[in-house]
Amino acid sequence: MTNAPALTVRTISREEHLAAITDRPSVSFLQTPAWAQVKKEWKAESVGWFDGDTIVGAGLVLYRQAPRLRRYLAYLPEGPAIDWEAAAKAGDLRRWLDPLVSHVKEYGAFGLRMGPTVVTRVWENATLKAALADEQIKRLGDVPADETTEIGNSLARQLRDAGWRPPPDSEGFAAGQPRHVFQLPLHGKSEDDVLRGFNQLWRRNVKKATKSGVVVTQGSGADLTAFHELYVETAHRDNFTPRPLGYFQGMWEAMQAESPDRIRLYLAHHEGDLVAATTMTRVGTHAWYSYGASSNAKREVRASNAVQWQMISDALADGCDVYDMRGITDTLDESDPHAGLIRFKLGTGGRAVEYLGEWDLPISGLLYKAFDLYMKRRS
Repeated sequence: MTNAPALTVRTISREEHLAAITDRPSVSFLQTPAWAQVKKEWKAESVGWFDGDTIVGAGLVLYRQAPRLRRYLAYLPEGPAIDWEAAAKAGDLRRWLDPLVSHVKEYGAFGLRMGPTVVTRVWENATLKAALADEQIKRLGDVPADETTEIGNSLARQLRDAGWRPPPDSEGFAAGQPRHVFQLPLHGKSEDDVLRGFNQLWRRNVKKATKSGVVVTQGSGADLTAFHELYVETAHRDNFTPRPLGYFQGMWEAMQAESPDRIRLYLAHHEGDLVAATTMTRVGTHAWYSYGASSNAKREVRASNAVQWQMISDALADGCDVYDMRGITDTLDESDPHAGLIRFKLGTGGRAVEYLGEWDLPISGLLYKAFDLYMKRRS
């Protein structure tokens, strides 16, 4: 433990929040001020960590009210944006988190949840291919990682010691943000380098889309209705509940107002027909594939590969270090339909990354337990 001066946490303005994250290479788009406008069903607050008068960290706190009570679950999705590495090395994580706990407690929080985007383990492409080919391996967690970070281990130990509850093990997509994601590193690479990293099927599909006449363009807010129609078609085919059009319109307006490059809409047409569409978000040098949709028709023209390649190319041109294809599950069981998602993403030559995950701190044990039971019954 260091003898560093105490930090304080207090409410900051939208402008202070944006300034605090501007110079960081990677801050989740869920930790931007714009996300508060997207999540209108939650109360929201931008907070800053201060060392004296100097802001040294920032976060977006969302407050979910408990039924019939003016008490809240405080939630920082994929945040906060603080110096996790320094806290891990110094062993003084409580110096950062205790002021946050005190702050949300004053607001009326009975519990605090956060999801640091701190990497704990990495599995490279070749390792994943070998694991998928082995019928005895059913879960990613059973595969020795190519990299295990000491920073992740240190933070997990400190969180447990401070009374935080670790994320539950889950083989599927759990509530909240994904613990396992699939990322394509871009730093120092050219388009040719990335293409060479694609597997043979991906390269063939990208070429086929071009030869078939698939044209990928960027859309505007006016194109969200067409995107949403295709997204609903995808939801029915893949058996998930689609978000309403208004959600995407709100996201577009809020994120575009914050920065023109915060969100983009990509449309893939073939002979005038919209056959695939996606959204990409970006903060700093980190780009995310966030939502995707594809038609049941004309699947042979491989528009989904074409639109992914366009997003990757644009991320490269923008100087991004990471193209993030977001969540995957822990399953490597070929009989599980989720394994197909991993196999699709694996074709890009990327790797699987495990984050520290979402940790909970019960501030009021009784209220926290009651709210947890309420949410489980709802789901």
